[in-house]
Amino acid sequence: MKEPNDVILRSVTKVAVLIILTFAINLFFSGHHNPGGGFIGGLAFASALTLLFLCYDIETVRENIPVDFKAVTAVGVLISVFTGIGGIIFDRPFLTQAFDYFQLPLFGKTELATAVLFDIGVAMAVIGTAITIISSISEDR
Repeated sequence: MKEPNDVILRSVTKVAVLIILTFAINLFFSGHHNPGGGFIGGLAFASALTLLFLCYDIETVRENIPVDFKAVTAVGVLISVFTGIGGIIFDRPFLTQAFDYFQLPLFGKTELATAVLFDIGVAMAVIGTAITIISSISEDR
């Protein structure tokens, strides 16, 4: 059987995945003050990986991205929970946010907040869960 010629599909996919990943990062970081955040940033990231799964076969993507997405989910949930527990440790309600401004090299005066840690955990949990579901569906051929 002749191998399909999908050079255009793969070339466009590489560019589209780069654009989607850039947008996912933008959504993630803009979520603190604008619409976006860990959940939608994680979904956009997972959609880029899903596009790779569709263009290439899942085994090829898994060889190039050797990540156990179930572990990513677990670590993400733990980060989110421990961020919430941080408030309790300082005698505040669960998921209380703390922030302050710091003078960072290259960035200048920058706000750092615990909400970003929570969003990192949420993003990891969403990415891990979505890719695990996609992978398990693909194995049910």
